[in-house]
Amino acid sequence: MRLWFLAVFVAGALTGATIGSYTAAERRHWSFRPRSTPAAPAGASQPVDAFILAKLREKGLRPALPADPRTLVRRLYLDVTGLPPTPEQVERFVRDPSRKAYEALVDRLLASPEYAERAAQHWFDVVRYAESDGFEYDTHRPAMWKYRDYVIRSFDRDKPYDQFLREQLAGDEMDPSSEEMRIASGFHRLGAFRKNAGNQDAAYNRNEVLIEMSNVVGSAMMGLTMGCARCHDHKFDPIRQKDYYRLQAFFAATQHKDVPLYTPEEEAAWKKRNGAVEAELAQLRKMLPAMEGAERDSVARRIADKELQQPAPLPVLNTVEDDPAKFVAVHVLARGNSAAPRDEVAPLPPGVLLAPGVEEWPERMEKPRLALANWIVDPSNPLTARVMVNRIWQSHFGRGIVATPNDFGRMGSRPSHPELLDWLANRFVEGGYRIKPIHRLILLSETYRQAYVASAPDVAREEDPDDSLLWRFPRQRLDAEQIRDSILQVSGKLNPQRGGPSVIAPIEPELVSLIYKPSQWAVNPDPEQQRRRSVYLFEKRNLRLPMMEVFDSPDRLLSCARREQSTHAPQALELMNGKFTEEMSVAFAARLRMEAGESPARQVDRAYRLAAGRPPVEAERRAAIGFLKRNQLREFALAMFLINDFLYVE
Repeated sequence: MRLWFLAVFVAGALTGATIGSYTAAERRHWSFRPRSTPAAPAGASQPVDAFILAKLREKGLRPALPADPRTLVRRLYLDVTGLPPTPEQVERFVRDPSRKAYEALVDRLLASPEYAERAAQHWFDVVRYAESDGFEYDTHRPAMWKYRDYVIRSFDRDKPYDQFLREQLAGDEMDPSSEEMRIASGFHRLGAFRKNAGNQDAAYNRNEVLIEMSNVVGSAMMGLTMGCARCHDHKFDPIRQKDYYRLQAFFAATQHKDVPLYTPEEEAAWKKRNGAVEAELAQLRKMLPAMEGAERDSVARRIADKELQQPAPLPVLNTVEDDPAKFVAVHVLARGNSAAPRDEVAPLPPGVLLAPGVEEWPERMEKPRLALANWIVDPSNPLTARVMVNRIWQSHFGRGIVATPNDFGRMGSRPSHPELLDWLANRFVEGGYRIKPIHRLILLSETYRQAYVASAPDVAREEDPDDSLLWRFPRQRLDAEQIRDSILQVSGKLNPQRGGPSVIAPIEPELVSLIYKPSQWAVNPDPEQQRRRSVYLFEKRNLRLPMMEVFDSPDRLLSCARREQSTHAPQALELMNGKFTEEMSVAFAARLRMEAGESPARQVDRAYRLAAGRPPVEAERRAAIGFLKRNQLREFALAMFLINDFLYVE
């Protein structure tokens, strides 16, 4: 397999010679070249720090001093688990901030189930995980949560990344009898799916499915914008239009498959109940055209109420299977138009990553997606390991070594530390594609443990204004899930239950009324269930919780390589006026009374330790006590959700 990869970069490298159908210049792009094997520079005991320090010295910069223990422990908990530490956990570390204690804490957090939930959230952004189809109907996928739990289990067990990708790309081909493998193959069902009514264009619909399958493989696993070559040769990268359809051809026999997760008795009961509701709806809809004014409004309300009585869809396992009987050959499409097919193509990876002259797969392909998966995770592939360690790096610093995680092509950013990227990728591969050891390397580095300096030295601001060289720890706002989960945690209301069906949380009726079939938004009536971690909330493409949306949670229509960190007035308005924060402020106030009594000074101290991981400074203490003399404790508790030290990590 390794012979497939481009092994010739020297011959013709300094000329414009064509090697195969690609020029030497095209093949010379940094991300298409084999990984280098750099040695860590001198000057630091830890290789990560050595590479970072070498770049800083080139610019005449020095790293910041180490972060104080309170700042560091809060940073570590929120980063690794997505949840803030308790005051007791903070004080335990403050009493012993030694390197040995820090290493033990890192290991404990990486072994925690909360780490797996947090790591899975990052993956869900990349693969655009959702539990509904999108488009106008946005039909629910009641058992998609099984894929969510599969991903969380995989991170919890530190499943090797190469195995993780194989299972998602081809689990059903690896073991069609295994439910776990069928769940993993649900990866191919994560994209939006249009359910057209009326006349169907089979070729168009099939092409839409293949587009969804192919594009995410390119961006999520290879860091390539393959979709840009759907209508023509890529304008910037050496990806031909033919390459794009060759990638699609790996999925030519792949068909959607819904495996029933219900019994015949449950199906009969569902049909009986749904049939009764549909019969009543049919009568009401017949009446509607003849009605006017108030009568029409009354009938419309009765229809809406009756739709709410429709039973939820029966659960099915959304997966895929190879069906040779439904195999449809893949053709290059003129301008991406399914009605204008050109040459038929066979499965083949992007040509720029293959040895010159390779134009066909060298062996019989009975399991095409497994063949693709094996090619993607082959240690010689120059992209896969680089892409993943870059995502891991970004999860800690908010920015990858390559700042465009889904685009390692010419229009993407060049790596700020190319030698470090390759060194980490090599360690990743040599370590059996284990993810947790790469996290550990980064978390134990002096680079990660340095302070955020509010007032930067002039030379640093001039030489590296965006801190791409990491002369200080980058300040980051918590993402939407961290904010919601932190509010639940400090209020004492977080439900730690793990796994199982997703929770539909309450949302404004005005928003629910805008979706197709509002009856689908069947809120879980148990308040305790509504307070589970955000990763267990139902992900509907056409209806997101306002709090999640306003804090830049992605829409799940496309792969989200890196979340925005916007700052605007609606964020403060949502925190001040939202029903969720209003309820949690009442709970937070009750917790403060229970744990600190009626003393305003003790209440203020406890509130800061819970929300910010530290006691208040004197000015904060005086201002907060003065505020409590004029306002209710609930209002003070709500205000704590808006302070910078709650919403940001340094």
